[in-house]
Amino acid sequence: MPERALPKTLSIRDIYEARAMISGVVRRTPLVLSHALSEATGASIHLKLEQLQDIGAFKVRGAANKLLRLPALQQQQGVTTFSTGNHGLAVAFVANKMGIPAVICISNRVPKAKVDRIRRYHAQVVMIGQSQDEAGEHCEKLQQEQGLTIIAPFDDPYVIAGQGTIGLELVEDLPRLDKVIVPLSGGGLLSGIALAVKSIDPRIQVIGVSMEKSAVMYESLKTGKPLVLPEEQTLADSLLGGIGLENQYTFQMTKDWMDDVYLVSEEEIARGVAYVLEHHRMIVEGAAATCIAAIRQHHIVRPGENVVCIMSGCNVDLSVVTAIAQKYATG
Repeated sequence: MPERALPKTLSIRDIYEARAMISGVVRRTPLVLSHALSEATGASIHLKLEQLQDIGAFKVRGAANKLLRLPALQQQQGVTTFSTGNHGLAVAFVANKMGIPAVICISNRVPKAKVDRIRRYHAQVVMIGQSQDEAGEHCEKLQQEQGLTIIAPFDDPYVIAGQGTIGLELVEDLPRLDKVIVPLSGGGLLSGIALAVKSIDPRIQVIGVSMEKSAVMYESLKTGKPLVLPEEQTLADSLLGGIGLENQYTFQMTKDWMDDVYLVSEEEIARGVAYVLEHHRMIVEGAAATCIAAIRQHHIVRPGENVVCIMSGCNVDLSVVTAIAQKYATG
């Protein structure tokens, strides 16, 4: 199928088209009530279990929507991407299903659990530098030298629309939805979900959450333009990485659609991981736990609200989970 020219703007129609496109690759994930969080807050708080995707993260939605649209020649030549881990994993997974050669560029900061899973899908892994931005520079060289097609991790309308399919599922499964809490990094997930839910009901609030360290989108929005920040060590490693100085979509969409944004501490992220493990017997990575951390640290929900937390992924080293569980076993 030939790839259409990139749209200048996105609409809810693009998200419905994405859902039809990716239906054979992506799971419709459950939305479950968190009794513990609901009792603690007086709100009705649900968890969207994106960690149950085959790759353990929501990123498969956007990657599938982009890769499935590539013309045959681009598929034959192969693809490349840069990532903090989960997007690279998503591209490797979908490319492997389609028989497309893939080169995944990641920094040396990416946790071993994610690197090992990427390699399982027969992608070539290039580990370079200490940031997603450095991995992205190498990705561009591969495009120029080998003719590989770059599958951008967030700033691409087809990727954004793919992530937006989560929003359609939320409104269908929880029609009286009031608020969605979303991990915020490059903004592809938040932009897609916000476009979907606010197109259906503009009153639905979309709240972004990032870690206190290297929160590039947060700092860029404060400054009014995309910034570059050095990456720091954080439990929410999936939320690291720049947004691109030439950002075309997600910076403006996040600015226009996000109702509020909060930063959470490393301590509360760890407690969030422990909370989900203790009360729901589920492993989630630090990025997903930022949503739990925001509720606990900033008290951002009101009694009676219908709230969804996006559990974005579970690709975390077991040693990290074990250490957190031992320290915060009582949540």
